[in-house]
Amino acid sequence: MESAEIRRRWLSFFEERGHTVVPSASLIADDPTLLLVPAGMVPFKPYFLGEVKPPAPRATSVQKCVRTPDIEEVGKTTRHGTFFQMCGNFSFGDYFKEGAITYAWELLTTPRDKGGYGLDPERLWITVYLDDDEAEQIWRDRIGVPAERIQRLGKKDNFWSMGVPGPCGPCSEINYDRGPEFGVEGGPAVNDERYVEIWNLVFMQYERGEGSGKDDFPILGDLPSKNIDTGLGLERLAMILQDVRNLYEIDTSMAVIDKATELTGVRYGDAENTDVSLRVVTDHMRTSVMLIGDGVTPGNEGRGYVLRRIMRRAIRNMRLLGATGPVVADLVDVVIATMGEQYPELVTDRKRIETVALAEEAAFLKALKGGTNILDTAVSETKATGGTVLSGDKAFLLHDTWGFPIDLTLEMAAEQGLSVDESGFRRLMKEQRERAKADARAKKSGHADLSAYRAVADTSGSTEFTGYTATEGESTVVGLLVDGVPSPAATEGDDVEVVLDRTPFYAEGGGQLADQGRIRLDSGAVIQVRDVQQPVPGVSVHKGTVQVGEVTVGASAYAAIDGHRRRAIARAHSATHLTHQALRDALGPTAAQAGSENSPGRFRFDFGSPAAVPGTVLTDVEQKINEVLARELDVHAEVMGIDEAKKQGAIAEFGEKYGERVRVVTIGDFSKELCGGTHVHNTAQLGLVKLLGESSIGSGVRRIEALVGVDAYNFLAKEHTVVAQLQELVKGRSEELPEKISGMLAKLRDAEKEIEKFRAEKVLAAAAGLVESARDVRGTALVTGQVPDGTSADDLRRLVLDVRGRLDQQAGAADRPAVVALFTTAGGRPLTVIATNEAARRRGLKAGDLVRTAAKTLGGGGGGKPDVAQGGGQNPAAVGDAVAAVERLVGEAG
Repeated sequence: MESAEIRRRWLSFFEERGHTVVPSASLIADDPTLLLVPAGMVPFKPYFLGEVKPPAPRATSVQKCVRTPDIEEVGKTTRHGTFFQMCGNFSFGDYFKEGAITYAWELLTTPRDKGGYGLDPERLWITVYLDDDEAEQIWRDRIGVPAERIQRLGKKDNFWSMGVPGPCGPCSEINYDRGPEFGVEGGPAVNDERYVEIWNLVFMQYERGEGSGKDDFPILGDLPSKNIDTGLGLERLAMILQDVRNLYEIDTSMAVIDKATELTGVRYGDAENTDVSLRVVTDHMRTSVMLIGDGVTPGNEGRGYVLRRIMRRAIRNMRLLGATGPVVADLVDVVIATMGEQYPELVTDRKRIETVALAEEAAFLKALKGGTNILDTAVSETKATGGTVLSGDKAFLLHDTWGFPIDLTLEMAAEQGLSVDESGFRRLMKEQRERAKADARAKKSGHADLSAYRAVADTSGSTEFTGYTATEGESTVVGLLVDGVPSPAATEGDDVEVVLDRTPFYAEGGGQLADQGRIRLDSGAVIQVRDVQQPVPGVSVHKGTVQVGEVTVGASAYAAIDGHRRRAIARAHSATHLTHQALRDALGPTAAQAGSENSPGRFRFDFGSPAAVPGTVLTDVEQKINEVLARELDVHAEVMGIDEAKKQGAIAEFGEKYGERVRVVTIGDFSKELCGGTHVHNTAQLGLVKLLGESSIGSGVRRIEALVGVDAYNFLAKEHTVVAQLQELVKGRSEELPEKISGMLAKLRDAEKEIEKFRAEKVLAAAAGLVESARDVRGTALVTGQVPDGTSADDLRRLVLDVRGRLDQQAGAADRPAVVALFTTAGGRPLTVIATNEAARRRGLKAGDLVRTAAKTLGGGGGGKPDVAQGGGQNPAAVGDAVAAVERLVGEAG
C-alpha cells in the first residue's frame, strides 16, 4: 500500500465517522514555545487548552512534523527521522478512551478490501500507563486483546506531552510485532526494535508545567474537558504495509535513495557507512524541501538554522559518498515528485523551492572551499610545531564559522596524518548548546501567565474589533491587570493592561503595528494606550498608563485611537501590498513575502530572492507602484471562505495561520491578498511611495525599506536640496552630476596612487643603507632598525623583503644566514616585520618565533610563516628592548 493511499484511507475512515478533515498546518509553529511543529496535535493546542472554541467536536488530519533533538543519530537507526507525517484523530470533549481505542482497532484490523489496513490482530501488542486500569480493561474486555499482550509502562514511556508547558495525559500505544528476525520476544517493554510503536492514543486531560526530561514536570491541573489526541506515524505504518525493514525503504524515501545512488555510483546495502550517509541524505532532503515549501529560508538563527544545518549535512554526506559537484537540484526534484501527490503546493512552488535550495548549496560549497583553506593552514601550523593533533578550538572554528562538519574535519585531517582533539571540540559544542538551551528556556519562561486572559475570554468572550469602520466608540472594561496581576481597580500612575468588550484599537499582527490612543472612563479616568496585543486569540489587551483617576472593572469607557497615526500606518500597509505585487510581477512568484512591518509613514518588506535585485528593476517596481497610485484604484475588503479566496487568486503570507473564513483585501485590478489589517480607501490617499533600497537579511531573503506619503515627500525634498548644493559645487546641471563627480573621484584615486608610489619609493630607498648597516652576529647577518613613523605594514613588509633579497645577492653570501628585523610606529602603536633567509632557517632561526618574542616585548603578539612574520604591540618605547631581544635570539642560535 503506497503512502498516499495510507493517507487517503485514514482521512476517509474518520470523515465517515463524523470527524472534520483539517488540512495540515504549516511546519512553522504558531506557538511562541516552538520553532517547528513537532507533533500532530500542535495546531489543535488552543482547543485543548480551552483558549479557543473548536469548530467541531471531532477532527482528523495528517500533519507535517519536524523533530531535530537527536539530528546526529539520523540514519544510524532505522526508525527515526527528522521529517514525518502524523495521522491524528481528535476529540474535544466528545468521545474519550473507549471511543479512541475502538476506532484505532477497527481501522488497523479491518481487511484492506473493506477500507482498513488489514493488520493481523495477533501481532498487535498494547502498552498502557502504570495506573490506567480503565484503558487496560477496555483493551482486554471490550476489544479482546489477551492480557499477556498488554503491558504497563511508566511516565517516561506512556505519559505524553510536547516537552513544554501545555496539554498532557496518560497514553496507550499500539505496537506491531515484526517477528523474531528483529530480536527477542517479550513485547515492547523488552524490545522496541521488534515491537515497533505505530499508534499512540493520548488521553489528554491534564495541563503540565515547566520541567526537564520526559518525566520531570508538575501537573498543574485538569484541562477544561477530557480530550483525545492520537498519532499514527504514516511512515512507520508504510514500513509495515510495504514489508520493508526500515523507514528509509518505503516508497517516498526509496526514490530519494535511488537518485542519490545514481548521482554517486554507491549501491545501497553494500556497506553500513555508505548506507548511513544515504539515509541521512534521504531524510534531510525530504525535510529541507518541506521546510522551504512552508516558507523557511536558511539562516543562522531559529528555524532558519535548523534548515541550514540539515541541508548542509545532506550535502556533506553526498560528498562523502563521492559526489563532487552540485546535487541538490536532482534531489529536490525527486522529493517533489514523490511528495507532490500528498502536498500539491510543492509542485506549485517548485521554482521557489529550487531557488532557495540551490542558493544554499552554492553558499555551502563556497564555505567548504574557504574552510578547506583554513584547515590547510591549521594543519601546516600544527605540523610546524611538531604536533600530531589538530586542536579542538580549530575544529570548532571550522564548524561554527564555516559550517564545516566535524566528520569532514576528521577525515581531511587524517588524510594529512593528523588526528583531531574531539573531546575539546565536543566540550566547546556542549558549551554552545547549553547556552542555546538556556536562551530557549529563558524565552519560553518569559511568556506571561495566560490564565488571566483566558479567564476574561471565558467570562466575556472575544473582543469585538470595530476599527475597520470606526476610530472611536463606547465600550466596557471587562478585564484589568496591574503589573501583570488581575486587579479590580487601578489608580493614577499604574501600568495597566485593559481588556474591553469592543475596541477600535488594532492589535499588532500581520506586520502592522498596534494603534495608540486614549481610553476615557465615565468617572473621568484616562488611560494612555501605547500598545495593543492579543496574548490569547480574540482577546485584545490594551497596555498603557493611568494618567488620571481610578479605573475599575465593569466601568463604561470611550476608546479613541490616534487617527493621524492610524492613517499613516494604513498608507504604509496598502503600500506594502502594492510593493508585493509589483515585485512578483517583476521577479516572479519566488518573490514571496517573508515578513513585513508597517509603521507610520514607512514600511519594510521581506521577500524571497536568491540574489540582490538590480537597481534598474527596483526603479521599475517603484515606478509601477506610483503609477497605480495615480490610477486612483479603490481598496475594499471582503470576508469569504479560504477555498474561495484561493480560487480568486488571493496571496497568502508564509507562516500565517488562517481560519476557514478569511478577509481578502483587493486593490482595484492590481492586488488581492489575505489580510486582517487596516488600509486606505483609495490608492490616491498614499500620495507617494519612495523605495530607499534593498539589502540581504539572510540566505535567500531580501528586505526593501520604503517611505510613504509626507515622509516620502520630505525625503525627496532633502534629496533635492543636496542635489542643488552639488550643482553649485561642481558648476553643472543635475544630469551632469554623475559624470562630473565620477571624474573628480577618478582624479582623486590617481593622486592617491601617485602619493602611495612616492611613499613606497621613499621607503625602499632606505634599503641600500640598511644593507650596509648589517652586523655579523656569530655568523648571521643581522639588520635591525626603525623606519619613519606612519609607514604602513605593507610598505614595511616590502622593505624587509627587499633588504633580505639584497643581502642574499651580495658576493659570497649565498650560504650566509641573514635576519632582517625592522620596526615602525603607526597610529601610536609599534609594528614589526621580520624575515629570514633559507640559511638562517636551517640554523633554526624562524621568523615566526622571532616575531613572537619581539611582539611580546612590545606588549602585544604576532606570528606568521618561518620565512616572514609580522607582529605589533602597545608600547612604542620598548622598540629598543625588542631589537635587543631579537639580537639575543640570533646570537644564541649562532
